Amino acid sequence: MDLTVPTVDYADYTNRQLIALPLGLLAVALGILVVATAIAGSPVTLGIEFTGGAELQVETTDSPDQIRETFDEPVASITQVGTAGGDSYMVEFQEGEYEDLETLRTQAENEGYTIESSGTRSASFAAESQTQALIGLAIAFAGMAALVFLMFRTFVPSIAVVASAFSDIVIPLALMRLFDIELTLGTVAALLMLIGYSVDSDLLLNNHVLRRHGDFYTSTFRAMRTGVTMTVTSIAAMVVMTIVAGQFGIPLLPQVGIVLVFGLTADLMNTYLLNVSLLRYYKYEGIAQ
Repeated sequence: MDLTVPTVDYADYTNRQLIALPLGLLAVALGILVVATAIAGSPVTLGIEFTGGAELQVETTDSPDQIRETFDEPVASITQVGTAGGDSYMVEFQEGEYEDLETLRTQAENEGYTIESSGTRSASFAAESQTQALIGLAIAFAGMAALVFLMFRTFVPSIAVVASAFSDIVIPLALMRLFDIELTLGTVAALLMLIGYSVDSDLLLNNHVLRRHGDFYTSTFRAMRTGVTMTVTSIAAMVVMTIVAGQFGIPLLPQVGIVLVFGLTADLMNTYLLNVSLLRYYKYEGIAQ
């Protein structure tokens, strides 16, 4: 893979041109989440960790489609466990969409499935987990924003970092809805990691532009050489992790990997279009004058 960072002549583009794409995609992502909330009641599909439900791990040679037809109740998700081509699957059912666990076990046994494990998650515990996850995300984002404002003590550079981080979270959430990726404890962890990744690349850019010698474009390119290489390397690592985890049937890791790929790709756009345009406005047109 060629990680050489090309020289981008930002002087050829106005701030409005640079900011149009990231703000446009952010608006589309917010629209998707609003429509999904109005239709389905939540911006993204919630896993049983946040809704409650039952899960069965069964051994069978049937395909996922055949497994779905085995049960009278709607199946929320089917995940292969173990190596690709194996015979073990985790079958999940949402709270309120099945009668009881024993009924599900009976239907599986009548089809000849070997039940390796089974269990339920109460709706009250799931609601508590959902609240804790939302509070965790809110605290992480608020703490990041407070730290950024304390570091720079000026509005435009600080809001550039916060806006970029916000977009890095919203766009992956919209893609999770479009690709029907459930919000689980694993994907919540991925979203928390994205806050850290976003702040890291934005602080690198801001420090080069605001605190080091050299004109705006030279400083921006120096930051890009490090930041783009670092982010592209992380994206490549997440792609490999997603493929390997999917091949070996490792639960959660494929979803975590793909969410990180979504967010890191969005971060490249937000850092070097949205953040750069706001910093250039601050340096040449804003209160820095």
